Amino acid sequence: MTVTVGHDSSKTRQTLTAGGASVAYYSIPAAQAAGLGDFANLPAALKVVLENMLRFEDGKTVTVDDIKAFSDWGKLGGKNPREIAYRPARVLMQDFTGVPAVVDLAAMRDGILGLGGDAQKINPLNPVDLVIDHSVMIDEFGTPRAFQANVDREYERNMERYVFLKWGQNAFNNFRVVPPGTGICHQVNLEYLAQTVWTDKDQNGEEVAYPDTLVGTDSHTTMVNGLAVLGWGVGGIEAEAAMLGQPVSMLIPEVVGFKLTGAMLEGTTATDLVLKVVQMLRKHGVVNKFVEFHGEGLDHLPLADRATIANMAPEYGATCGFFPIDGETLRYLRQTGRDEARIALVEAYAKANGMWRGADYAPIYTSTLELDMGTIVPAISGPKRPQDYLPLTDAKASFAKEMDASFKRPVGVEVAVKGEDYTMSSGKVVIASITSCTNTSNPYVLIGAGLVARKARALGLNRKPWVKTSLAPGSQVVSEYLNAAGLQEDLDAVGFNLVGYGCTTCIGNSGPLQPEISAAIAEGDLVATAVLSGNRNFEGRISPDVRANYLASPPLVVAYALAGDMNIDITTEPLGTGSNGQPVYLKDIWPTNKEIADLVHEVVTREAFQKKYADVFKGDEKWQAVEVTDSETYDWPASSTYIQNPPYFKGMAKEPGVIKNIEGARVMALLGDMITTDHISPAGSFKSTTPAGKYLTERQVPVSEFNSYGARRGNHEVMMRGTFANIRIKNEMLDGVEGGYTKGPDGVQTSIFDASMAYQAEGTPLVIFGGIEYGAGSSRDWAAKGTALLGVKAVIAESFERIHRSNLVGMGVIPFEFTAGDTRKSLGLTGDEVVSITGLDGDLKPLSLVPCTITYADGTVKTIQIKCRIDTEIEIEYVEHGGVLHYVLRDLAKS
Repeated sequence: MTVTVGHDSSKTRQTLTAGGASVAYYSIPAAQAAGLGDFANLPAALKVVLENMLRFEDGKTVTVDDIKAFSDWGKLGGKNPREIAYRPARVLMQDFTGVPAVVDLAAMRDGILGLGGDAQKINPLNPVDLVIDHSVMIDEFGTPRAFQANVDREYERNMERYVFLKWGQNAFNNFRVVPPGTGICHQVNLEYLAQTVWTDKDQNGEEVAYPDTLVGTDSHTTMVNGLAVLGWGVGGIEAEAAMLGQPVSMLIPEVVGFKLTGAMLEGTTATDLVLKVVQMLRKHGVVNKFVEFHGEGLDHLPLADRATIANMAPEYGATCGFFPIDGETLRYLRQTGRDEARIALVEAYAKANGMWRGADYAPIYTSTLELDMGTIVPAISGPKRPQDYLPLTDAKASFAKEMDASFKRPVGVEVAVKGEDYTMSSGKVVIASITSCTNTSNPYVLIGAGLVARKARALGLNRKPWVKTSLAPGSQVVSEYLNAAGLQEDLDAVGFNLVGYGCTTCIGNSGPLQPEISAAIAEGDLVATAVLSGNRNFEGRISPDVRANYLASPPLVVAYALAGDMNIDITTEPLGTGSNGQPVYLKDIWPTNKEIADLVHEVVTREAFQKKYADVFKGDEKWQAVEVTDSETYDWPASSTYIQNPPYFKGMAKEPGVIKNIEGARVMALLGDMITTDHISPAGSFKSTTPAGKYLTERQVPVSEFNSYGARRGNHEVMMRGTFANIRIKNEMLDGVEGGYTKGPDGVQTSIFDASMAYQAEGTPLVIFGGIEYGAGSSRDWAAKGTALLGVKAVIAESFERIHRSNLVGMGVIPFEFTAGDTRKSLGLTGDEVVSITGLDGDLKPLSLVPCTITYADGTVKTIQIKCRIDTEIEIEYVEHGGVLHYVLRDLAKS
């Protein structure tokens, strides 16, 4: 790749020698010396963005005033929300979000031909890595053949998608695919792809060094901030624009400083720490903000633990959780097999450009928090949100309280399980899964889990027979060191056999429960539970049979598999009876921190990383056998139920339109607080009775081949039918009904999809009302795409999460926020109202207040002011074009 920089100013362009080579770089101290501002006390995270401005300053897209605004940020106490154009170095994707992005690129090639342009203009200008990690399901578990059986089933289910992705790898420049069975994208990024400081040739052929930055189509892209690589999740729509050369339009963010002091105590883990951090930052409020971690506590925090904290930035609501470069960064780069010359460059660059965390590191922050890591105790979070923090000692009592207050279910109901000698009751743990990039990238907690299994095995304990156990590491390196330590054998003995390398339970790919257990849960209307080492536990996400989901460290996941019940206080009550007939307690099987650290030091080696990543793009025999046809455009198979040409660009005019007022809209849904992108566009399985299920059944797809919504994101027909179809979503227009239902034009309850089709046939626009933090969770572009395809023109909520707001704008759907204390409740909305929003068809400015007129069913009319959350000038252009991809396509067709 060639780096195109905006200028070649001798004022800021300097030369740096490191690792035996000289490179050019854009110097922040030189910019300060040239009188562009005072940047010395900026946080390292913000200096990465500032360097981007220096490198791409061209007087147009990026100006000198943009650079000076960073100096003003410091003078104004860490605030200066100026709009800037930021260009990340690369893009990271996984297959659930990557397939629809590649579908869009293929459709854009068709679209640009329709506009008289050149199909080769549709090529990523920035490097793109797509890691296939979201497709493996846990069909088989608890046996030595589980891994191979699940991989075989994965290929059977997903061959159409894999053929398409392999075509994309051949058809597009700058596009690489990491094949199935390799690992989770964020862990592969952390362990291999990321470089912390990147180098490439500029348009003059000179080598330039600059910070490694990226955006990713998965919200947990933030994990790599633990390695001082600035990255965050965006929707697939925004990522596609970045791939095609569009800068990311953003406001200079506030930066919250989170000071860590002290050191972790005996018996605590990085998971316990991050769950406390999530609770604190959610309470503080960090949406749309950077968080930077600093303080002497970092001297005692391994990079794997930092990555765990950085990973969960979406859960605490921040754009990213950044850790500056220091000695631990270099140690990790060396351990994971990076080149010594690269490591030398990272150190020299960070010190030269003021991005090194030394003893004197004391930047300005917008606001601050502090946490003594010596106060951290073992903890879990649940049963519905990551921020629902629970000290482990409170877990039993909390579940009992939730049964009464939240789930409204009686305690103590027992249901016989056909063919088994045990019963099911509320609280039984039916899924215990070591899964997700959050923890499987961390050898300390995985070695810890293995040691818990070893000690339990030695005492004669095993998982309870109703618990579905699984181990899905984020990379093959994990298996390398677990086997080297002899711990995989111990994990196997208590049911934690390898089931695959990828996102499993955390993304909803937990697979089916034993049918008899599932039937007993349904018969008793029981609250079954899951315990997983993941980052997401939203309603309806993990399994359709499970209502209560808890996040925990991998060692605690093993412990709960042994106990098998949330009604047991595992801190004081026995987990089970050992082979000697004596009770076994958690303290009997919990390893010491020294045991864990010694084993990590022994088996987690540089050689293991180099060995496993030597052929990372090659794949196994199955991947190599996937045959594709080389062609410039994709030959869309008409019969495919996985890949379809989307309708976005069909019949597209050469010129954009104008933003129109929304007149006479009907309400499709009244939704509460914390409506997540899982609620809007679920990723998991679905039944034959749903609109998506009926669509597939009509095309002779058997239920056993339905796969999941996530796997079918390349087919808009399935995804439209799955929008707002989460089994736990509650539309307040209906009385106590769960699932994707609303009222149609005739006032009768029907599916949201069917109602949408009926309203669109009438030419009636639709709006949605929501509460606070609308669109929290995953960076799921289909949550916006589906909303747009259902005919929704506006979403009016109390507040929006960052990525979903951006995605809505990217699809031409306008987000609005209530003002003056108005809410759907204070306005007495029932869903029977008619809504009109004016003031959009004139000279609309970002963040304008516009009138919204609500006509109630009894004829009463009320007009309120709402804030238009089109935040920047470029976003106004996107909406005028019908979306960001339309904007890019027209621009490329003209050029």
